[in-house]
Amino acid sequence: MLRVIKNKYIGDKKFYKMLLGVAFPIMIQNGITNFVSLLDNIMVGRLGTEQMSGVAIVNQLMFVFYLLIFGGLSGVGIFTAQYFGNNDDEGIRNTFRYKMWLGFIIVAISLFVFLYFGKDLIGLYLNSSSDGGDLEATLKYGLKYLRVVLFMLPPVYFGQLYISTLRECGETFVPMVAAVVAVVINLVLDYILIFGIFGIPALGVIGAAIATVVARYVEMIIVVFWSIKNRDTHTYFKGIFKTILVPWKLVKRYFLTGIMLLVNEGLWSVGVAVLAQAYSLRGLNVVAGYNIASTINNIFSIVFIAMGDAVAIIIGQYLGSGDMKKARDADNKIIAFAVASSLVIGIIMLITAPLFPEIYNTNDTAKLIATHLIMVQAFIMPKDAFLHTTYFTIRAGGKTFITFLFDSVFMVAVSVPVAFVLTRYTDLYIAVIFALVHAADLIKCIIGFILVYKGVWVKNIVED
Repeated sequence: MLRVIKNKYIGDKKFYKMLLGVAFPIMIQNGITNFVSLLDNIMVGRLGTEQMSGVAIVNQLMFVFYLLIFGGLSGVGIFTAQYFGNNDDEGIRNTFRYKMWLGFIIVAISLFVFLYFGKDLIGLYLNSSSDGGDLEATLKYGLKYLRVVLFMLPPVYFGQLYISTLRECGETFVPMVAAVVAVVINLVLDYILIFGIFGIPALGVIGAAIATVVARYVEMIIVVFWSIKNRDTHTYFKGIFKTILVPWKLVKRYFLTGIMLLVNEGLWSVGVAVLAQAYSLRGLNVVAGYNIASTINNIFSIVFIAMGDAVAIIIGQYLGSGDMKKARDADNKIIAFAVASSLVIGIIMLITAPLFPEIYNTNDTAKLIATHLIMVQAFIMPKDAFLHTTYFTIRAGGKTFITFLFDSVFMVAVSVPVAFVLTRYTDLYIAVIFALVHAADLIKCIIGFILVYKGVWVKNIVED
């Protein structure tokens, strides 16, 4: 029995070398990015609760844009990974061109929404309560940050065209290097511009926004120039702009497969934003505490997040080459590794939870809320790891409608209503509400296990 379990869920040294070869650069990239995000968060937090909350609210709204770009590009990225496994360069070029058009549309719509409705969107998170806090000042700082940070939308979009394609074709080192350089620049500029160093005036939240924009341009420039320079080895970049048109037959295929992922990521990100808005009904201290806890959670989640990317890359390539047995075997081992590693990381996170809020310049109530939310996140981390890798498994085989039901529909139909009812009609403590919302995900765990076990995702979608 133990031998069967070991063979099914534990790989050999060769397997883990291959897995970490793909996932480790992504871990490093995400780890450094999230660590700098933490330092950025702390520096803005040193300005005060209102500044930190204003920036946090805007970043919550920008999260919707990020996931729309991610969902849009990764939807057709399913084909990219399988084309690469099938050695089809022209197929990869067509997915790149499709991404270019789709990303442009997403950026245009996002700019319109943020420019014309930004104030109203920020205002949704500002609710009066007995915990104090200057809501008018929070709105002012949020708007200042938003007006500058919108300049980063074009480089994020164009950079992700190349980054997503490179990752889907197994090249994870270059995006990591670009991200590391960008976040170091972001950190240095944060320190200089927020507080006013070397004779430069202190710009506060505007300085934080400028640093973010510059960093995104640097990341884009690095990855685009590297891709152009190395197109002899990464031959799918040769002639990529010979035309910007995509055959209509392929547009329909990509659209029908990818639209569900785009809608899914968009709806899911909106669901996350609505959850945050529901929690914000408990006051500005909850907004601040939730922001701190989310930033810390992002740092500790880098391993299982990278495992999701590894599933998309490795399993997608196995499916594209037609090796279904290897795809099933590798998927079982990746999911098991993600859950086991998250259990260990969650324990560390639980023990160290009270330490992180102390580095912020905010009041004791916000710090206590942050501590309790971090403890809940630590406890549920294995659950999140399982759901994340399961989602990417189902997605790798092109089952995007199932992932839509599994992910965002569940969020909107279950998680959001639970949060809505508990925040408005109960006096439960915010950390208890947060835990109950996540407890509902156990239903998803059961569904996800069944779907992966039955192998509904084992499909080659590019063989014709």
